[in-house]
Amino acid sequence: MTVIKSSFAATSLALALAAVAAPSAKAADADLDCTMRFSLTAWSAIFKHAEGTGVVTCENGQSMRVNISAKGAGLTVGKVHIDDGKGEFSDVHKMSDILGTYAQGEATAAAGKSATAQVLTKGTVSLALAGTGEGVNLGVSVGGFTISEAD
Repeated sequence: MTVIKSSFAATSLALALAAVAAPSAKAADADLDCTMRFSLTAWSAIFKHAEGTGVVTCENGQSMRVNISAKGAGLTVGKVHIDDGKGEFSDVHKMSDILGTYAQGEATAAAGKSATAQVLTKGTVSLALAGTGEGVNLGVSVGGFTISEAD
């Protein structure tokens, strides 16, 4: 009986340690560096809409053409075009991790030349965006930034 209790306790402890170690091992595997070059055109009048294209390249040599769309709502008005934007992904396990919708919040004020810098999240994956362009934009919005594989 004591052997069974000890065995059960040891098994329970091993399972608990494995459950705690699993997320750490998964996070440790998230070491694929990927970047994205993109162009984006956005307009807003209370509702914000943006569309663009880009190319994601990972350090393992994989690349993927992507479509970008962003939709949101808030107190916004304007139109802006970003050329040669750059994004950097973190906590990526495989290239397909970059696809999906990221939570987005933004405050902007621009006239003429404009710049953008944002950090977006989707689960454990984060995306830091930066870019410059031209346009007029003013407001605050929240929404989603979606990256999908181009056809």
